Amino acid sequence: MGQLLSRFMRHRKILVFTHDRPLNLDLAAVDLVQSDLVLLAVPIEALPEVLQTICPLISSSTLLADICSVKERPLRLMLHNHSGPVVGTHPLFGPQPESQSELKVAVVPGRDDTACARMHAFCRHLGFMPFATSAQTHDQAMAKIQSLNFVTTISYLAAVAQDQEIMDFITPSFQRRLQAAQKMLTEDGALFQTLFEANPYSQDAVRHFRRFLNLAAAGELDLLQDMADWWWRGDNSEGES
Repeated sequence: MGQLLSRFMRHRKILVFTHDRPLNLDLAAVDLVQSDLVLLAVPIEALPEVLQTICPLISSSTLLADICSVKERPLRLMLHNHSGPVVGTHPLFGPQPESQSELKVAVVPGRDDTACARMHAFCRHLGFMPFATSAQTHDQAMAKIQSLNFVTTISYLAAVAQDQEIMDFITPSFQRRLQAAQKMLTEDGALFQTLFEANPYSQDAVRHFRRFLNLAAAGELDLLQDMADWWWRGDNSEGES
């Protein structure tokens, strides 16, 4: 994801310094001290160590931001380690976005109101669609969209796995579901598990979902169908996004 963002910046003629593992601290120090923005594109589990390493090297006026898929903990860590402006961001698109997709970016305030305005302007300059939110609202939403999608997918596929008797009955719709889940589970499973565990609202989302399984077990399928149809009704402006 960091590489994609770097390409967007360079395409807009923005001077970008990139650093990856293993970090050359001497070279990084030269770049960090002259940077107006330090944007961290690192796994959430690596964030504490990265912040402890780089924050002593950046100016108190430098805007520090991250792109983690959860926001409460990264913001706390950045605010603890950096005395200057802090903003949390989450690009809601992957490293290979479709050409016509909306490049939405959640922007979460940390410290310094002008920092958020700067980040919004920066995102718009890159061609993105930034919107303001809070860390709590963001993480609660991602618990439903990201965490719950992951855990229900692995639970469903685990429940029907290793049953050779069903193999002759696999339908095209089931095959499409397998194909949709393949990358998430076989390539990004560890990442999504980490994000599930890092999101403080993931278990709340699971408990909420269990209520709907109970409705299914009670035979309330018409009720569930009506509730699910919300996604395609006119009262949902985002259902087709």
